[in-house]
Amino acid sequence: MVVSGPVTAGQVSFLLGVIPVIVAWIYSEWLEYKKSSPLLKVHSDNNLAELENETVKEDDRAVLLEGGLTKSASAKYTSSIKTNLIRFLTMDDSFLLENRLTLRAMSEFGGILFYFYICDRTSLIAESTKSYNRDLFIFLYILLIIVSAMTSLKKHNDKSAFSGKAVLYLNRHQTEEWKGWMQVLFLLYHYFAATEIYNAIRVFIAAYVWMTGFGNFSYYYIRKDFSVARFAQMMWRLNFFVAFCCIVLNNDYMLYYICPMHTLFTLMVYGALGIGSNYNEIRSVMIMKILACFLVVILIWEIPGVFEIFWLPLAFLLGYTDPAKPDLPRLHEWHFRSGLDRYIWIIGMIYAYCHPNIEKWMEKLEESETKRRRTIKTCIVTVSLFVGYLWFEYIYKMDKVTYNKFHPYTSWIPITVYICLRNFTQHLRNYSLTLFAWLGKVTLETYISQFHIWLRSSIPNGQPKWLLSFIPNYPMLNFMLTTAVYVLISYRLFELTNTLKSVFIPTKDNRKLLHNFLAGAALSVCIYFISFILVQIPL
Repeated sequence: MVVSGPVTAGQVSFLLGVIPVIVAWIYSEWLEYKKSSPLLKVHSDNNLAELENETVKEDDRAVLLEGGLTKSASAKYTSSIKTNLIRFLTMDDSFLLENRLTLRAMSEFGGILFYFYICDRTSLIAESTKSYNRDLFIFLYILLIIVSAMTSLKKHNDKSAFSGKAVLYLNRHQTEEWKGWMQVLFLLYHYFAATEIYNAIRVFIAAYVWMTGFGNFSYYYIRKDFSVARFAQMMWRLNFFVAFCCIVLNNDYMLYYICPMHTLFTLMVYGALGIGSNYNEIRSVMIMKILACFLVVILIWEIPGVFEIFWLPLAFLLGYTDPAKPDLPRLHEWHFRSGLDRYIWIIGMIYAYCHPNIEKWMEKLEESETKRRRTIKTCIVTVSLFVGYLWFEYIYKMDKVTYNKFHPYTSWIPITVYICLRNFTQHLRNYSLTLFAWLGKVTLETYISQFHIWLRSSIPNGQPKWLLSFIPNYPMLNFMLTTAVYVLISYRLFELTNTLKSVFIPTKDNRKLLHNFLAGAALSVCIYFISFILVQIPL
């Protein structure tokens, strides 16, 4: 087995952390088996006998959000983090049984990351070259659309939060579907190296960023929840998985550029609405906030030299060196990626702010007389198609280098055209393809995982230029198998991320959240220090 690159302190830290967890989980499963097995109950030790005699009232059980795990009534008497750590290290039976499902989730997460390393950093699994065939590319995508339409077309009757009626303009099902069908094209673009749709992929990424502005603005504007817990949950969702990928695979954060981009624009929306949140209901204040967002973007991205000065302190985090282009500045990738979509998140905020008024207007339109309704909708569709045609003819058809110069200022056009066409009738708004919506929920996991268990880069910070090959010389069979494994693992990662988020990030206890953060940071520093010493020892 050939391993790519030397072992790093971060990788050793991961092993030092995950191996005890896996051992503890296996032992906890054995304890649970002994506890529940009738044949072994007679031979159970005193600790287990005591555990079996304990009774727990149902009212004292707290169900963890999204994870489905439970805590017993003894949780309210939970000892300190230090005590729990000692109980873990000493393999205390009752502690392991209480936290068995958490240990299982952590072990599964660690095992998946180990699989990532095997696929991308060793020679155990073969690799093959990418090959593009337009006919095959279009066939696969249309086939998926047909299968989705035949098996997952669903009607929704959700009520609007504003009007209480089923207008369903830009509803959650629709945006998840939107993310899903774009993600499929995005992934196929990478898998088959379909460079001819590069400009379309740029629009799709802009649409994701638009949804970051739209979704976060809608949440904070309606819920007014600027709590530390909510903020921590969002940061965990965006960065927990990718942080471990960076550690285990020795990659820079910017290799997965979608994550820092969404993190940045989420932070900017949070800051825009969080500062002076008591005045968000005042129209003039909100207009000033949106204008301030434009001014910040113009200052940082449009004025030469400001970007480098502003982001230089974070170069250790946002810097990236492509092994194929080692001469480029460390912040070049961050400048390029963030600059392409520097305005579209603000457009998403504007659309979210106007959403209630547009929804009320659409409600009145649906209740108007038939002739007037049809005339207005015909005009909307006609104008949308005409504007879309002009954009396609005079912007989209540009070569990629030229197009990138216009993209930050024009990406809102195709997004707006799509929104108009997707929502111009109540019938279209009522239905969605739930297969694409399901895929839309795991876009973050499928985006990150593709680099290592579907495609392959072989070296730290390398772009995934090869395909993972389970079945050499049979490209379509290999595509089928690797895709099935890749999608399954991506979905499991989505569930595990949410499960562990529920365990480590309490929703209503900021003090416990702070303690968890400090304990995690201290533990990570200690493990890394030990690992750093270990990797210095010559073998």
